[in-house]
Amino acid sequence: MYQQLPSFVLGFHGCDRKVGELILAGEHVSPSINDYDWLGEGSYFWENSPERALSYAEHLQKHSKRGKGSIKDPFVVGAVIDLGLCLNLTDEGALLQLEGAYEVLVTTSSDVLPVNVPGFNGDQDNLKRHLDCAVFQTLHHARGEVGLPPYASVRSPFLEGPELFPGTFFRKQTHIQICVRDVRCIKGYFRPLNSDGTLFQI
Repeated sequence: MYQQLPSFVLGFHGCDRKVGELILAGEHVSPSINDYDWLGEGSYFWENSPERALSYAEHLQKHSKRGKGSIKDPFVVGAVIDLGLCLNLTDEGALLQLEGAYEVLVTTSSDVLPVNVPGFNGDQDNLKRHLDCAVFQTLHHARGEVGLPPYASVRSPFLEGPELFPGTFFRKQTHIQICVRDVRCIKGYFRPLNSDGTLFQI
């Protein structure tokens, strides 16, 4: 009953400027279908944070092997998103579903389970999350098998980066990530603005 989230959220996608201009001209953000995507297959956005989207695009520019294509000019596109039927991982019920999907994966897999592996320079925050991705995909498949409606989106907080100050659990790159599985959730794209109304990027 409470999985249909009300209203809209703003998401921000980091990409190359040429790709961003094509999106603003009418194309959609391409879905990611890597077997290590943090929230499974879909189009990824940073919730309410164009700054985080830009820093990620700049990160991909420096580490060109991480992204599908090279980023020469980091750019950010904003999106108005209706989350629709959402697997919202701030909700206990959603977390229990994900736990259950892991059990299904364990009992149905004939192969060794995939594992999450460290990213660049052993950085634990930039995992290639093969296991997590497999669990999400299992959950979506299982819902289809029993006739439940598919999730249109997935939303999850992530603690990421070094600690904000000594002894705290807060992290410098903590964020909320949105994975849009149904492109119809995206109601439009826009150029982000700064708080004073000027363009976030020129």
